[in-house]
Amino acid sequence: MMINFFNVRVFFVVATFSFAATAQTNFSPVGYDPHRSFSPDWKLLGGTATRSAQGTPTNAYWQNQANYQLECTLDPVNHLLTGKAIIHYTNNSPYTLDYLWLQLDQHLFNRNSRGQKKLQANANSRYGDPNSSFNGGYTLKSVKQVDHAGKPIGNLVYVETDSRMQIRLERPLATGAAIYMSIDYSYPIAGYGADRSGILQTKNGEIFSMAQFYPRMCVFDDVRGWNTDPYLGAGEFYLEYGNFDVKITAPNNLYVVGGGSLLNAAQVLSSTEFSRWEQARKSPKTLFIRTEKEVTEQTKKQSTSVANQPQKTWHFSLENARDFAWGASAAFVLDASSISLPSGKTAMALSAYPVESVGSNAWGRSTEYVKGSIENYSNRWFEYPYPVAVNVASNVGGMEYPGIVFCSSSSTGAGLFGVTDHEFGHTWFPMIVGSNERLFGWMDEGFNTFINSLADDDFNQGEYNAPNANGAEMGFMFFQPESESIMHSPDAMRERNIGIALYYKPAFALQVLRKYILGEDRFDFAFRTYIRRWAFKHPTPTDFFRTMEDASGENLHWFWKSWFMENDRLDQGIEKVEFEPEKGTAVTLVNLDKMVMPVLLSYETISGKTGKLEWPAEIWNNTDRFVARIPVQEPLKKITIDPNRAFPDLEYENNGWIAQ
Repeated sequence: MMINFFNVRVFFVVATFSFAATAQTNFSPVGYDPHRSFSPDWKLLGGTATRSAQGTPTNAYWQNQANYQLECTLDPVNHLLTGKAIIHYTNNSPYTLDYLWLQLDQHLFNRNSRGQKKLQANANSRYGDPNSSFNGGYTLKSVKQVDHAGKPIGNLVYVETDSRMQIRLERPLATGAAIYMSIDYSYPIAGYGADRSGILQTKNGEIFSMAQFYPRMCVFDDVRGWNTDPYLGAGEFYLEYGNFDVKITAPNNLYVVGGGSLLNAAQVLSSTEFSRWEQARKSPKTLFIRTEKEVTEQTKKQSTSVANQPQKTWHFSLENARDFAWGASAAFVLDASSISLPSGKTAMALSAYPVESVGSNAWGRSTEYVKGSIENYSNRWFEYPYPVAVNVASNVGGMEYPGIVFCSSSSTGAGLFGVTDHEFGHTWFPMIVGSNERLFGWMDEGFNTFINSLADDDFNQGEYNAPNANGAEMGFMFFQPESESIMHSPDAMRERNIGIALYYKPAFALQVLRKYILGEDRFDFAFRTYIRRWAFKHPTPTDFFRTMEDASGENLHWFWKSWFMENDRLDQGIEKVEFEPEKGTAVTLVNLDKMVMPVLLSYETISGKTGKLEWPAEIWNNTDRFVARIPVQEPLKKITIDPNRAFPDLEYENNGWIAQ
């Protein structure tokens, strides 16, 4: 998800933050304790039956599966969705389940929901408006058990609690058993759905960005059992994998795009549009399926009343995914191209946007950005698994779903590339690597922001290449007086801190780990190993930490502790410099605060010779002072710790020494 008050590329351009480096000027170090940083602590805990000490899922690992057969009808006049969800839920766990839990995320938009009541009266939040008159939420018409053909067996007993629903089973669901449930429901569509769905007004009609549009199974896992954390707005989603069969009925003049294969394209598109569709999905260049002119002409022909229009049904399928989303509008300009994948397979890049967003510096390049992002990440990390990648222009700032994303219709240039690349980067985290976003937002947002930083260099020979981050400025951003640890859950974090703690700090930490501690080759190998091990599974932070150490061969506990588990600050300095003839210069380095990092040092001699030296983080293993030797046989003129300001040192004034 895109933080709407940040541009993803601002990760490298700190000045655009309203609370940048000027906010903290009086820094007082608190002291360094080697035992705290280098203690084995959680490392002494072994693996479990399902998760090994290496960070791998074991042969005993399990996860449940939820398949969905969804049928819904969009009423664009009354902004109403009516639907039916048949859920095929399989219990692969070793436990018998007496009840099931489902998520009713549309309940967030009920005025009495916990998420709305959590908003302060003067809140200016992306997750809700305490003064809004809109009152949403599901209306459940029936909840039944059915057989595999959808034939009713009997009513199910259920209890709604805020954004969750418990189904109390008359007959417990045994290990290996499955159940079919049918839920009939409706809900009013929010114009602005917590920046994850919404309705965009355009001159040729409204654009509906539809997500969380059906009841979804909560995850039952080997770590917490049922994950029933309520949907409060900031915490995103944690979902089971399964297959989707989706039918969406809408008025004839609306075009529907979804995050899966369109099974009846020949029936729902005109013959001309279908011919263009077939050409575009095979073309490396962007081709129009529906042009700006055709959108405008249809609007002119359209009757002023759309209430009684004939309807048609769009049929999609998606396999081994954790969610489904879609968009619909009469205003869509549609263009597309093929995506080339490393295996030789292809997918389709598709963009849907209004005429207001047309332009070579705007959404006219959207499909090019989609194609570039998907091909880049497929080659770098893991192959894209879906048949399409759809970019929908929306009033949503930026939000991701399997095979489809919603991005701001007003984005242009580098901003449109940034948001498109960020949202499709989420394909890898958390769509492929299915972490618990509601608890650990950094495991999708931070990882994604990190891979985005490499994509800036990769796309179109660095067209949108951003300047390198300045460690000093990043440090002041990370360690504001009210800053919080990365490990806090999004809902327990101040909203103004989410962009830093969940996006930019973990991303910057991984940049540092890759460039200055492991090196690119070892880091990339370990990171790919993590993705491969946990593809379409549910990792925890410990699984990530252990995999990175196992695959790189490094004990990185000191790194995880400072950057992720705690909110430690860095202050390296030079305490003393002594020239010893025939031995060189002895430099006493000091670590004055809790964070540990390697030491990068540059020097210049009195005759003008220069050099660079490095010492690993282990020099701080048992001391806060380390005497390092610079092996040159003449006095030095200048010494500097971290000359390129790679690290977030909060007191650079003590990083330098100049001969008197």
